[in-house]
Amino acid sequence: MSGAALRCEGLTRHFGGLTAVGDVHLSLGVGELHAVIGPNGAGKSTLVNLLSGTLRPSAGRVMLEGADVTGWPAWRLAQAGIGRSFQRTNVLRDMSVFENVRLAAQARDFGMARWLRAAQREPAPIAAAHVALSRVGLRAEGIAGTLSHGELRLLEIAMALATRPRVLLLDEPLAGMGPEEGEHVAALLKELSRDHAVLLIEHDMDFVFAVADTLTVMVDGRVLEQGTPAQIRASAAVREAYLGHDV
Repeated sequence: MSGAALRCEGLTRHFGGLTAVGDVHLSLGVGELHAVIGPNGAGKSTLVNLLSGTLRPSAGRVMLEGADVTGWPAWRLAQAGIGRSFQRTNVLRDMSVFENVRLAAQARDFGMARWLRAAQREPAPIAAAHVALSRVGLRAEGIAGTLSHGELRLLEIAMALATRPRVLLLDEPLAGMGPEEGEHVAALLKELSRDHAVLLIEHDMDFVFAVADTLTVMVDGRVLEQGTPAQIRASAAVREAYLGHDV
């Protein structure tokens, strides 16, 4: 690991009287696959939304490569080097696989205004799209809506990669996948973590403990424990918080 690519300090988000995320400290380094786990309602997706600029924090700071990017909108953070996937697939199903990824790359290079009115096919986004599709193992041909659920998850990862991020925030990339597809994604994420800082939210505990270098356990919007998979497995506090869950 080569130092923190993304760091948050005291990150907090209130919704009225509810604290969805409270005083979270987290550091992601290139070469690290960092998983965030916790029961439903623990604040995991809200944390990703704060780190990616989809939500503004109520308090705390977000640092990207040492620069304070707190409160930056999602499009600006994407251009600065944060790529993300969503809990629900967020692709244009009537368009081709390639066009989905090319448009993601084009938005990274030129911003949303030019993305919406662009009429020409610039060479840089085309090259970035081909590289991203090759890396996840998807063919460029075909309509996105005809892909299997697992392939749609891979397409969304390719769209994030096409923005040429240094940090990847992946919200439940295994959701709805079978064992064979899951094995492919596990190998892909381990490979991606070599040259990206990767934060992963996932409910499949076998998968998480097999691929993660570091785990953060959240309960009720706050960090309960952080450590290696072995440390988290041995934590009495984590076992108690999960009750009957196998961790």
